[in-house]
Amino acid sequence: MPEVPAPYPVIEIPEITFTQLAPLFDNLPEAILSEDIKPMEQFDQGWGTILYRTTLPVIDKPTTLVITKPHDWAQVFLDGRHIAIMDRRKGENKVEFPMLPAGAQLDILVEAMGRVNFGKAIHDRKGITEKVELHTTAGTTELKNWQVYSFPVDSRFVKDKNYLSGEKQEAPAYYKATFRLKETGDVFLDMQNWGKGMVWVNGISIGRFWEIGPQQTLFMPGCWLKKGENEIIILDLKGPEQATVAGIKTPILDMLRQQKFSKNRKEGETLNLAGEKSVFNGKFSAGNGWQDIKFGKSIQSRYFCMEGLNAQDRGDIAAITEMYILGADGQPLSRESWKIVYADSEEADRGNHTADKVFDLQESTYWRTVEGVGYPHYLVIDLGQEVEVTGFRYLPRAEEGAPGSIGNYKVYLRTEPFTY
Repeated sequence: MPEVPAPYPVIEIPEITFTQLAPLFDNLPEAILSEDIKPMEQFDQGWGTILYRTTLPVIDKPTTLVITKPHDWAQVFLDGRHIAIMDRRKGENKVEFPMLPAGAQLDILVEAMGRVNFGKAIHDRKGITEKVELHTTAGTTELKNWQVYSFPVDSRFVKDKNYLSGEKQEAPAYYKATFRLKETGDVFLDMQNWGKGMVWVNGISIGRFWEIGPQQTLFMPGCWLKKGENEIIILDLKGPEQATVAGIKTPILDMLRQQKFSKNRKEGETLNLAGEKSVFNGKFSAGNGWQDIKFGKSIQSRYFCMEGLNAQDRGDIAAITEMYILGADGQPLSRESWKIVYADSEEADRGNHTADKVFDLQESTYWRTVEGVGYPHYLVIDLGQEVEVTGFRYLPRAEEGAPGSIGNYKVYLRTEPFTY
């Protein structure tokens, strides 16, 4: 065997400042007219970003916009003004609207973020998958007559924009700059100043970025750089803190900047179970593997609460990998409309262990409480509708010794929300 070749040199690139930009809403592709909302696949688009636009009727009373369902990360704009972000991971799909005259323009910009490729959610359509409605005390109105704009992710599309000199924007925009190199080499583009989007260098897609991390850099192979002038284009769907980027020699792969909305407990909120009577008390078996818990009766419920009283290892951490609720026939119910209402503790700084991991269809992820926060631990799930509940299925952390396994527990069920 020949000798292993020497590694490609790693270089640094001095900070690049972007002075040319093309606002996304000023550089739209040709519109497709559609009476009804449809997912992006119906417009021959497989991934990337899609914009839905329509004109609103008069809004003269308290109104809620409800999107069913945005897949996966959506921004809502009224007459070009940013109103809200909706994140599928959190089940967010509603926003309160102000009073508006007839003719206001509604824009919903949706980014696809990868597909579920197993289980019941495998038919994972992107964009807006069902409908958009206005909800008032007088009733519900489904919005129609949409202009739809698909945004390809190839370099020819992003380069063919009307780039003008200008300052950074807190709105979706393309940014373009050039930089010169005397020598080429591998480099890591530092994206810490940017929000959420994609990067192209010399016509090649380098990857996607998101400020929350943990990956804050994008690897740029040196073979795609050139001596002399190089071009970089960045699409930022949120807007950067600073329109600058530098090339560094080492990657940043472990910096989480978790956003506050991703935790499932409001500030100052504490679950109040005073006066509540548990429907079942039990103790989990120690060790790994699924456990089925049967109540021996059927209970009409919408809200499921588990109170963990202690741990198998007598520690203070609780961890659950997956849960199912068992219906009247003893089989698991669909988890499509589940939402975490409350979790007393979630470890989101040392890993992504938020409570929604108990129904994300992945046995490699899990809800885990913060070290030093003692028992009891609480988890409340909104099942999305009233159902007959006869028990539940529980999977502890799928590692040797099942760390964080709960010992004794209580279950509470309600048709109305719990109090906090």
